[in-house]
Amino acid sequence: MSQPIAGLVFDKDGTLFDFRNSWGRWAQGFIAAMAQDGHHADRMGQAIGFDLMTSHFAPDSPVIAGTASEIAGALLPTLPNFNHDTLTGMIDEAAAKATMAEAVPLHPLLRQLRGAGLKLGVATNDSEVPAHAHLAAHGLTDYFDFIAGADSGYGAKPGPGMCLAFAQATGLAPAEVAMIGDSRHDLEAGRAAGMVCIAVLTGLASHADLAPHADVVLPDIGELPGWLKLG
Repeated sequence: MSQPIAGLVFDKDGTLFDFRNSWGRWAQGFIAAMAQDGHHADRMGQAIGFDLMTSHFAPDSPVIAGTASEIAGALLPTLPNFNHDTLTGMIDEAAAKATMAEAVPLHPLLRQLRGAGLKLGVATNDSEVPAHAHLAAHGLTDYFDFIAGADSGYGAKPGPGMCLAFAQATGLAPAEVAMIGDSRHDLEAGRAAGMVCIAVLTGLASHADLAPHADVVLPDIGELPGWLKLG
């Protein structure tokens, strides 16, 4: 690191929250609620790269790093009675009610990071309303100085807009900030913003997938205090 890290901006799904445990349940429930029959459910699952039998996501599933709009676009051919905007809204509504599984115990970790004087933010390709709902459900909102979703006006990852907005909101130079995420979208966004890029393995991507795009790959965000040498 060329200068000390003063801020951390986190992806949400697969980083703060374990991806498979959180979004596998959501996909099962959303498809069950929308499908006309088992064959239709299979078609919906295939459209978003989700195996209903195993609850596994394909590496290119739009649910992994895409926006609600992108998920809606993938599902729309299987749901011809809906328009894109209506379906996007339904996805956001269902996502806001999804039960998230913490990747690590978040309260003690975030308390330690805040106690060390670090500014904290969230930049997610989920929409802003579900992002706030998930953080609030776990009592985490007050730890963060900045929370943005793909519809917050800064663009979606892999664009750098949300990362740069976090830096501006906290008065930090991008080089003082680390972007932490579980996908190439996260790391490419951080790199485009001029930030340190930290990959974690609590999403669906492997070490080999992420290492070429990251300054460091950690098992999970619980390793951050040690990596930052916070003691």
